[in-house]
Amino acid sequence: MKCSSARLGHAYQKACGVLLQSREPNGIWHGLLSASALSTATAISALSLLRKSSDTVTHEIDSNISLGLKWLAAHQNPDGGWGDTTKSFSNISTTMLVRAAYQISGESDEFKETINACESYVIQGGGADAVATRYGKDRTFAVPILMSCALAGQVSWNKVSALPFELACLPATMFKWLRFPVVSYALPALIAVGLVKFHKDPPRNPITRFLRRLAIEKSLRVLEGIQPTSGGFLEATPLTSFVTMALIAMGRSQHAVVERAVQFLTGSMRTDGSWPIDTNLSTWLTTLSMNALAPSSNKSRGCNGSDEQSVLSGREREHIHSWLLDQQYQEIHPYTNAAPGGWAWTDLPGGVPDADDTAGALLALSKGEPSLRHLEAGKAGLVWLLNLQNSDGGWPTFCRGWGTLPFDRSGCDLTAHVLRAFNAWRLIFERKKLGGNGSARLLSRLHRSVERGFRYLDSQQHRDGYWVPLWFGNQYLEMEENPLYGTARVLLAYEAFGRGGDMAAQKGIEWLIRANNSDGGWGAGYGTPSSVEETALALEAIAGDFGQTVLDAREKGKNWLIEAIETGQLDDPSPIGFYFAKLWYHERLYPVIFSVAALSRLRTT
Repeated sequence: MKCSSARLGHAYQKACGVLLQSREPNGIWHGLLSASALSTATAISALSLLRKSSDTVTHEIDSNISLGLKWLAAHQNPDGGWGDTTKSFSNISTTMLVRAAYQISGESDEFKETINACESYVIQGGGADAVATRYGKDRTFAVPILMSCALAGQVSWNKVSALPFELACLPATMFKWLRFPVVSYALPALIAVGLVKFHKDPPRNPITRFLRRLAIEKSLRVLEGIQPTSGGFLEATPLTSFVTMALIAMGRSQHAVVERAVQFLTGSMRTDGSWPIDTNLSTWLTTLSMNALAPSSNKSRGCNGSDEQSVLSGREREHIHSWLLDQQYQEIHPYTNAAPGGWAWTDLPGGVPDADDTAGALLALSKGEPSLRHLEAGKAGLVWLLNLQNSDGGWPTFCRGWGTLPFDRSGCDLTAHVLRAFNAWRLIFERKKLGGNGSARLLSRLHRSVERGFRYLDSQQHRDGYWVPLWFGNQYLEMEENPLYGTARVLLAYEAFGRGGDMAAQKGIEWLIRANNSDGGWGAGYGTPSSVEETALALEAIAGDFGQTVLDAREKGKNWLIEAIETGQLDDPSPIGFYFAKLWYHERLYPVIFSVAALSRLRTT
């Protein structure tokens, strides 16, 4: 049944209204990240170790531990395990972290039934060996998880791999050549977990022991120097907790890093006893919202149904642009040694500039008439991204040249996002005839970079027609990947450059149509359950001019999404996999933002 324009308009107005009402008083979007069993378990372990090592622990910490343990018990899955969110399937990593938290807290006797069920899940899941297998050669999370279990006495220290913390004493410019066994942003874990492994289980080689002992104090100074003022490394509870646990366990509970980290942990606990995976995604959500609310053509209408150039007023847009411009990094970042010019996912001090957020910010800043400040920031952001491009033509998340670990390898979703940002700013330069001040050379670089980017995307397309993203996963597929997200995002890049007729784009469209579920919506593909997020992403991708073949699927999808909005499903976010689908979260605003973006485009087709 064909969807009426009135029904479509009403659904858009409802979603758009929810999005606008979700702004903070300053006009920015902060959203709400899901409670995380993984974060809650690591925070409890860190605070419990502090309680054991100090005679001055406050009532607040006792209360945090108690509430957290009760929250975990209340959110155990029927199989005895825990997933990262309350909607996630159980996994061995989070379940072992929860088991360690109960043991370290010293309060396990109160939760015997919970722990017995947990033990059964761990045994059936393969225990420590399964954790190592889950992450492969990347030790970024496997080693800290096993460290937590070793501190609880549940695995031996020989299961915890040694990390070369002494390498952090070398100049930051050398990091990209050292091929660390952790991802580029995880230097705090490399230092702290490496230190406690050395403390608990020193190497047999006397020369190695001597050299590492010499590096302890300098490594700690490096760690202190890269800790953000908030105390939270990456604004993330797990990473901050792992660092805290490690330092306390090596006898450094009074260290300044621990003091600041504990302040972060106690301050970020929620009233229900849980911790989120990160503080907020404010910059990311604000750029997504801005780009969703921006009209795709002159036919676009505002939330009240009247013709207008933008849902946001000129003053509101200028205010958000000013805020975004303030978030651009102006100095070299201490974690990744990233040059100035990029954006992170949050406005808080623990963020790290990355390709996805920089591309999103550039797209948002391209809306409207750019000022001189816009142009200068835009050029700096473009150069930052140009310098980040990998030799294979794609874009990594944080750093170019740190190796082949997932966060530092190229990703199809990242590459597509960057290409769309390049196209938006290319059009600005051409429209304003900006040929001086190096703009002509910049445009030439952009052109060459774009061609390399599309060659990379062509090379990464699966023979079935889809692309797999780096950052977003779906728990219903065996490999926990999300080809729907990757394909939808890549197709937007092809369309932006007028390449919707390319063979790769057409194959992608054909796969999207085949992936359409019988109920009219989309999941990750291959019969996975339909979700608001994935249906909206697919609809946004096929809202463009891809010919007659998309019409039936588009109509079915519109009906599914509109019914979901009418029945209140905007308030029901789905779990999203990140860190190559090995960590999970959900964000309250994703179904709202993605729906607004899709319906905004569909109203003009």
